Amino acid sequence: MREDITPRVRVRRAPKRARYDPHSIDRVLDRGRVAHVAFVDDGQPFCIPMLYTRVGDRVLIHGSTASRMVRLLAAGAPACVTVTVLDGLVLARSAFEHSANYDCVVLVGKFEPVTDGDEKLAALEAFVEGVIPGRWHEVRPPSRKELKASAVLALTIDEASVKTRTGPPDDDASPDAALDVWAGVIPVTECLGPPMGSSGLRPGIAVSPSVSKLTA
Repeated sequence: MREDITPRVRVRRAPKRARYDPHSIDRVLDRGRVAHVAFVDDGQPFCIPMLYTRVGDRVLIHGSTASRMVRLLAAGAPACVTVTVLDGLVLARSAFEHSANYDCVVLVGKFEPVTDGDEKLAALEAFVEGVIPGRWHEVRPPSRKELKASAVLALTIDEASVKTRTGPPDDDASPDAALDVWAGVIPVTECLGPPMGSSGLRPGIAVSPSVSKLTA
């Protein structure tokens, strides 16, 4: 269940760019690939980049059961999760007005460990499928030892906000528009290169269908 807007996630700077509805939150989470997970340990802030996946109303992360961060978050330490997608570089006539176009979501709350065996396995499948759809069924599933060594944490999406910037620089209607300086947007797009086989790959093994489909 998603709560009303709370002071912890309310956007104060350029509030017109903010969204709080589930559709906007899910859109950014599903566009992104890397989340920055922030927490405090013994008075020291940390921010760790991590792969993640969204399953319904929860954001899932995973790591080693020996990880300090995993143990801390599993114990209920408050966390902040940020996912940002950079869409463009915004070049203005003045240095002050330079900016970027982006989609960003911020979530706050507490993670909970996923302990049920079937749910944990399904979460790991969601991670793999989130990276490359179809890959899970091409590879060896986790062994009991690997499952035991892996921790999955879930953050319910209750408090979250989205901030988005689109469009040209803000000085088109200003006196700076008379300057002989090019202004506009340089789009930023994600591009996947051709697959490069592992150095230990045996000869004759073809690229997997999931990889071929992703990089076609």
